[in-house]
Amino acid sequence: MKLTRKLVLARAKASDLESVKKLNCWGCNLTDISLFLEMPNIEVLTLSANKISSLEHISSCQRLTELYLRRNNIPSLSELKHLKNLTRLKVLWLAENPCCASDPTQYRLTVLRNLPGLHKLDNQAVTEEELILAFKEGEELVTPPSSAPLKSTNGLTEADSETDPLNYSMEETNQIRAQLGMKLLPRDKFPSLSSLREPGETSKTKSHTLEAVLLLLQDLDINELKIVQSVAESKLRSRSRQRDRQKSPICM
Repeated sequence: MKLTRKLVLARAKASDLESVKKLNCWGCNLTDISLFLEMPNIEVLTLSANKISSLEHISSCQRLTELYLRRNNIPSLSELKHLKNLTRLKVLWLAENPCCASDPTQYRLTVLRNLPGLHKLDNQAVTEEELILAFKEGEELVTPPSSAPLKSTNGLTEADSETDPLNYSMEETNQIRAQLGMKLLPRDKFPSLSSLREPGETSKTKSHTLEAVLLLLQDLDINELKIVQSVAESKLRSRSRQRDRQKSPICM
């Protein structure tokens, strides 16, 4: 069954497709959802209990924050490549599809490896530990090559990257790179922290851990950077809650 304009407008109680922000098409036996190419402003989408096998046409829904796809016919996790550019997507329910059947643990890690911005997967909150583990053990799904592929220097030429302010010199960085199987960086190529400071800037020294993290960011691709971003955001939310609890007055 094909998703039609009439069905969408009736279910969403809307006058046109572009104004639809929430849509519930649970149990409609849908197989063709190409109409979503005309619905760029959809934010919450429920498509559970249908017969959908491809997510290609959802890739244009850039405002999507919640997507419910439980009990469909999605055959492979490779379909997730169509969701990678949906930067606002925070909630995904994909359980009870053929692509989830093999190894539940690996399935979850692979989904998070490719969609690190998720806050909840299959009605279960995503943790910092899962995101870190997903980066290590989740399978990265290959997307079609673009006309300008990303480089490890984040678009900089080799000469530019050698003078980038993030290229600090420290033994800890090379120790981490060695553990990750990465090439060690020669110390003489990187400026010291003092040479990077603006006149009048405080002389407080950055921690070696921060320096190492900033330098390692140079070698991450866009999906790996998204994982780092998600872990950092999760940590910030956790720290913020702790701070709020500490500030709250104790009730006697």
